[in-house]
Amino acid sequence: MSDIVLRQDVLDELDFEPSINAAHIGVAVDHRVVTLTGHVSTYAQKAAAEGAVRRVKGVRGVAQEIEVRPFGAHATADDEIARRAVTILAWNTTIPENAVQVMVQRGWVTLTGTVAWQYQKTAATDVVQRLGGVVGISNNIEIKPHLTSADVSKKIKSALVRSAEIEAQAIQVSVSDGTVRLEGHVRTWSERMAAERAAWSIPGVTQVDDRISVS
Repeated sequence: MSDIVLRQDVLDELDFEPSINAAHIGVAVDHRVVTLTGHVSTYAQKAAAEGAVRRVKGVRGVAQEIEVRPFGAHATADDEIARRAVTILAWNTTIPENAVQVMVQRGWVTLTGTVAWQYQKTAATDVVQRLGGVVGISNNIEIKPHLTSADVSKKIKSALVRSAEIEAQAIQVSVSDGTVRLEGHVRTWSERMAAERAAWSIPGVTQVDDRISVS
């Protein structure tokens, strides 16, 4: 697939995504790596734009350079963003009570604290990114390891075998001190992301070093 064809596919996917106003988003493609530029009014739109691009067949990587420019109803003071973030985190049953702390500076939200699972860390970003006025998020929440490296490796390999999206024998897994390294070859970006999700789904994983290539 040529970069020109891939760029058009990305533009079509952005236009197709109802949660995005793609009018001010620029797209460039070089060797199947997509660079997004321009601006949107909310951080949720920025995240949705990246997610839309990753769904497009043929994409090998994404460089996210979109700027969040809150205006009108989306412009919110830092203290109000912090109050709303604390409240929405408390309402979310996925996230343990009082496990996450929030700091906001000029619309940029920093999350700290400790949880047991990666999905809980991810959930914190997912709920906060929808708040008006947020221009960026630093998720510094730590994950407490619960399993040995051998246990983690075994569970990840089993998860890969169970997944209908992944050719498990094409992926190699190694684990050290909570860091998972994935290596090998897959056919599509979605397979690569599915392998990452499988690794992150295991308790005790604190980092995933994804070296899987898409061919």
